[in-house]
Amino acid sequence: MKPLGDQVTHLQLVQRMAGLTGVDLAAATANGALDQQGWSDIVTRCRGCQWARKCERWLDKAAIQEQEIAVAPSPCINRGTLATLKAQK
Repeated sequence: MKPLGDQVTHLQLVQRMAGLTGVDLAAATANGALDQQGWSDIVTRCRGCQWARKCERWLDKAAIQEQEIAVAPSPCINRGTLATLKAQK
């Protein structure tokens, strides 16, 4: 099993992916759609994701284009969770 990545690095990746896909994690937390365990689960899944290095490069390229992405790319382990949170806003 692959060791989990750095918590802060993956928290930042989650926040960046959420922002680019139009998911407001703070609002999701405020309205109860995302609780403390949910936050932990999202970051932990990201920490164990095999695509994390490529994710960072993908996020950098997407940020340069300065456009919102409708949904996280298919290799993103949190794609479904982010899509659900986006639909609940």
